[in-house]
Amino acid sequence: MIRPSVLLFAFVISAPALYRYVLDQLDLTVVLLRFLIAVPIAALLLAALRFVTAGYGRTEEDEQGATAVTPTPVDVHEMEKPA
Repeated sequence: MIRPSVLLFAFVISAPALYRYVLDQLDLTVVLLRFLIAVPIAALLLAALRFVTAGYGRTEEDEQGATAVTPTPVDVHEMEKPA
């Protein structure tokens, strides 16, 4: 099933063609063809956006199995000495 956001974004992408149809500069078949081309492009772009932003809303409760890391201060002089 196609998400409504994909259809809306495809409509926005193909809006210049619709505007040119209103001004009687394009045929209806060309406008519909541009919309059909815009649908998979919009789906790919929105899927990429969902993939990038998938982890931004997570809280600590979602990560119960994660290992806690406690930062420890390091003396600068210890770092200068080679092992």
